Amino acid sequence: MKHTAKITLILISMFFITQLIGIYVASIYLPEIKQVINQTTGEVTNSTVYNLPYGLDPPADIKPQESLISIVIALIIAVCLMLLLMKLKVDNFLRLWFTVVVILGIAIAINALIIKIPNAAIIAVIVAIPLGILKIFHRNMFVHNATELLIYPGIATVFIPILNVWAVVVLLIIISIYDMYAVWHAGFMQKMAKYQIQKLKLFSGFFVPYIKKEDRLLLKQAKEKGKKMKKIKISLAILGGGDVVFPILLAGVVLRTFNSVWLALAISIGATIALAFLFYKSEKGKFYPAMPFISIGCLIALAIVYLIQFI
Repeated sequence: MKHTAKITLILISMFFITQLIGIYVASIYLPEIKQVINQTTGEVTNSTVYNLPYGLDPPADIKPQESLISIVIALIIAVCLMLLLMKLKVDNFLRLWFTVVVILGIAIAINALIIKIPNAAIIAVIVAIPLGILKIFHRNMFVHNATELLIYPGIATVFIPILNVWAVVVLLIIISIYDMYAVWHAGFMQKMAKYQIQKLKLFSGFFVPYIKKEDRLLLKQAKEKGKKMKKIKISLAILGGGDVVFPILLAGVVLRTFNSVWLALAISIGATIALAFLFYKSEKGKFYPAMPFISIGCLIALAIVYLIQFI
């Protein structure tokens, strides 16, 4: 297998594993409908009980349309704030921001994995804090990618209870349009990625370092001659966090809507196939908006899900 093919396979594998973890975490936090009896009148009403830890249960009676609008507005504010803070070079504040999000995401996911253990939520935080600090302030490829497997399932789970299928479909379309604009037209997606990697020494997404073929040949020749190379350029194969979290959102909502792990898994498989197709068609050294491709894969899978439901 070629070197670049191995890197691609690693990224795709991490993406798919994260989707599987996301489905599992979402299954643990699925809301339950319980009947509540009014002790005075005897009237029986249905009440939705959420299982999210750390006081993250959504507001009562919030509608998916309202949730969608709130999420879109929050994303716009987050991107604008990120660009502003980059311009002001407030690096420590950005690191703190990332640290809080990372610790919360990891804790939510770990809590789901150990939920049957007493005081699971407390244990999850105790484990998540050093992992988050290590990830943000002590750059290590293995810690970085391992924690990424947990962060996005944790983050997605917070939003799954407040969305329905069609709200997520609209969200995928909006994010795909934004991704194409940000990468192909404005170029600020590349700027944010480079700023994170070069200035903050972190990245919100998966990354795998590799050495280009010509550099590997030079390194091999230098070793054979017993010489030392002064500098070797390390390239990075990256996959943004947004590209990972949004398919989990749809898979989680499908799981909640149809109560079927297999149908949710179909979404993850569709997204993974679409991502593999993008990597197959992409050229080295170029930035590509992954969300349009992943969204198409998700929507094709969703169409199959509905076809299965109505057969």
